[in-house]
Amino acid sequence: MDFAFDARTQELRERLLTFMDEHVHPAEETAREQRAGLASPWDTPAIVEELKAEARKQGLWNLFLPDREHGAGLTNLQYAPLAEITGRSPQLAPTALNCAAPDTGNMEVLAQFGDEAQQKQWLEPLLAGEIRSAFAMTEPEVASSDATNIETRIERDGDEYVINGRKWYISGAMNPLCRIFIVMGKTDPDGADIRRQQSMILVPRDTPGLEVRRAMQVYGYEDHWHGGHAEVVFHDVRVPASNLIGEEGGGFGIAQARLGPGRIHHCMRLIGMAERAIELMCRRAVGRTAFGKPLAQQGVVQAWIADARVAVEQLRLLVLKTAWLMDTVGNKGAHTEIQAIKIATPRTVVDILDKAVQLHGAGGVSQDFPLAELWAGARTLRLADGPDEVHQRSLARRELKQYR
Repeated sequence: MDFAFDARTQELRERLLTFMDEHVHPAEETAREQRAGLASPWDTPAIVEELKAEARKQGLWNLFLPDREHGAGLTNLQYAPLAEITGRSPQLAPTALNCAAPDTGNMEVLAQFGDEAQQKQWLEPLLAGEIRSAFAMTEPEVASSDATNIETRIERDGDEYVINGRKWYISGAMNPLCRIFIVMGKTDPDGADIRRQQSMILVPRDTPGLEVRRAMQVYGYEDHWHGGHAEVVFHDVRVPASNLIGEEGGGFGIAQARLGPGRIHHCMRLIGMAERAIELMCRRAVGRTAFGKPLAQQGVVQAWIADARVAVEQLRLLVLKTAWLMDTVGNKGAHTEIQAIKIATPRTVVDILDKAVQLHGAGGVSQDFPLAELWAGARTLRLADGPDEVHQRSLARRELKQYR
């Protein structure tokens, strides 16, 4: 395993670091000021569109997509250090580069499983950054950590499908630019194979019967930067049968294909979040005095910073190994490592951010520093794409199997 940056990665990394320093970080305060003056908090600040235009001009666009026909053609290993850099400003950088969830996963689904007409109508404008999208899987009435529990119905009626169900925490759905939903539901609820009961279907936002009911809060945040996390109700929603993605019964498999890259992308960005937390800790420690000496001379603060550095280096190596395995033996071959990083990364980064908050005192929980919002986002990722306990259960079974 060689994790050294190749020439292309190094060149993109240098360009992205410059873009972050010259455009993204200076825009953070401007974006907050502009958002405060918008007619709707879900509208996009003008500075975000300016960042997107500049990123596209510089060739820093769709870096996440390994498909050369539609994306940058980077491997997971090449993309990892780039995604990490964007994690230092998760509210702006991923969107600026058209590398933000849930659009990334939705574009991957359409590129891999969508037909020519679906790609023309929805993938192309998503790749161009002209529209946004949402992925509707999680439901409030069932334990959605087990996707076979999903109750939303997708029923065939002649040349149409009729959709009925209730979803929540549907990321991006509050954004007015969200024009398309990928909806997971059951087409064959009584099928013998519980992993062939589900299907995925495209539902345009303006379809009659689709109601975006409310924005769900995440630790008190509405997460305007990512288009919110909405409760969405589908009541006798009718779409053409041609909107089905792939085949009936293929939804569970598509979801698994979508979630593998999504999980590692989250972990890549989380490492960037941790790096920013360490930077903020160090700046605070050398610039703040308590009880007669700088915080940097307090033993407990030194331990926090040292432990954070060790943890980040460990996580980065595990993420890079996982990316390398996904590139060389495929997502199934990297299943153990994907689960390992999904367990370890959010948990560890939450702890690092918690120490950074503590070091900043009251400022750490305020809006004057990004730490509280970063903590809320990182803590949520212990649930998103499968809670820790589901991955621990699966990972333990795989370990135990060789001894039975």
